Amino acid sequence: MAASPSSSAQAAREALAVRLTHLRKDACLSGKELSARCGWHPAKTTRIQKGEAGPTDADIRAWCSACGADDQAADLIATARAVDSMYMEWRRLHRNGMRKVQEDFYTLHEQAAVCRVYASNGVPGFFQTADYAAALMRSITRFQGTPDDVTDAVAARVARSRFLYEGNHRFVVLLEEWVLRARIGDAETMTGQLRHLLEVMPLPSVSIGVIPFSAQRAIWPLEAFYLFDDRHVVVETLTAEINIRQPREITDYLKAFRELGQVAVHGTHARQLLESAINDLG
Repeated sequence: MAASPSSSAQAAREALAVRLTHLRKDACLSGKELSARCGWHPAKTTRIQKGEAGPTDADIRAWCSACGADDQAADLIATARAVDSMYMEWRRLHRNGMRKVQEDFYTLHEQAAVCRVYASNGVPGFFQTADYAAALMRSITRFQGTPDDVTDAVAARVARSRFLYEGNHRFVVLLEEWVLRARIGDAETMTGQLRHLLEVMPLPSVSIGVIPFSAQRAIWPLEAFYLFDDRHVVVETLTAEINIRQPREITDYLKAFRELGQVAVHGTHARQLLESAINDLG
């Protein structure tokens, strides 16, 4: 397994920096000479070449022009934008509230035939009740200190549930038992959420497995991730959304999902764990 998704994002930044450095060297320019042609301080060139600062579109155009490589600007800009989208801090994504991010996830689900989810920190959005989603989003908004648009964000999140019933979408979900036991909101909110999971379990589009506390683990608990059609992984950390499209890394996530699935329980046993969690709520 890769050390961390954020390290993959940094590796991509560094690969872009190497390409820019090679352009400068191919043009036989020193860092100071390139900086002078671009009209900025040499320290900026150093930061870009070390992967410490991401170049803007204008920076890349200036760099390519200085190196006589204008024909490479478009490709480098596209690469830089892809790198930038790999690691997106939640505070940046939520700077105007949470609704837009929920709408983006709606589009991802709309376009995916199969969505595999490993959920270690909460019920996946497309399974959430409005009360559970509101309680969770209020806590996230408070923690991040971002604008409160919880009402609109909840509506956008809950809208994803339509794909459980429409189209040819399939949802294969693995839940850590902790997700069933954690109190998000009050006891009534959690009871409603767990009962809703029992209601959606029989749907033809849904497969739910639960990894019991007592499972003999082959894979340690991981951060939550969503795998869309074996082509795109979204990993959710405390501070960022990480988008992974590199085939080698996607293969690792598929392997992890398979191994986690081997220790999960399904059907009657999974229902028993859900019912036990409901009963313990009182």
